[in-house]
Amino acid sequence: MHRVLCSTGALITKRNGRDYELLRAIVPQLSCDGLEFMMYQSWHDRMDALQRVLSEFPVPVFHMTKQIGEWISQGMLSEAEDMFREDCALARAIGSQLLVLHLWSGVASDQHIERNVTAYPSLREIADHHGLRLTVENVVCNTQDPMTHLRALAEVYRDVAFTFDTKMAAFHSQLDALYDPANAWLLPRIAHFHVNDYGGGHMDWAHMAALPLGQGRIDLDRFFAHVRGMGYQGDFTCEATALEEEGAVRYDEMNANLRRIRQEVAP
Repeated sequence: MHRVLCSTGALITKRNGRDYELLRAIVPQLSCDGLEFMMYQSWHDRMDALQRVLSEFPVPVFHMTKQIGEWISQGMLSEAEDMFREDCALARAIGSQLLVLHLWSGVASDQHIERNVTAYPSLREIADHHGLRLTVENVVCNTQDPMTHLRALAEVYRDVAFTFDTKMAAFHSQLDALYDPANAWLLPRIAHFHVNDYGGGHMDWAHMAALPLGQGRIDLDRFFAHVRGMGYQGDFTCEATALEEEGAVRYDEMNANLRRIRQEVAP
């Protein structure tokens, strides 16, 4: 049965001081089956405290620190691997099974994509050592596009797995690529979905926010129908932020997102 998860990145942000202790009050009010934990670089000196809080909830999915991919792009592979190991240790300690990685990220993005593709095996080896399944997300690019890079990874590393994000795909006008029979190579490699809406145009950097479902221009009916038809068996994470300016969670809005996903993927 599919699990419907909520990203902590939609709950704990700069608006509420990135105070992960707030999860203790927030999570019981959510209609989700667990969390996808979003790790921040500034939390790497608080691993014990994070473990204590996160061990109170099911956290099947761990979103790796975004600087990992950025550092790889910048040629800082050793530093990126060290941070990756720290993330893996925490992920295993809190019972996560699946990792979401921005293999390229930040301002550097995919400007040196050969570094990112070449770095994948060492990261995969570290994840395997910790008993974790590594997935690469179709994150936005500023040089080429994510589908080009996912295809390149799949051609070199036959058993690579992906997290597919609807907003990221729509940003590059590539959500239709999910439905294209020519991309049949992609479907069996998708191990996780991020479900969000998007209101911008092609590579519209001013409208990057992950919108609540139904508030953007993504044809979600078509998306969910396709996912049901492809026989997908994994989980779904909602990353759409529903926060007031002062950081309070709009529970009705967030739970409506979660219920929509659950209704769409129920057997």
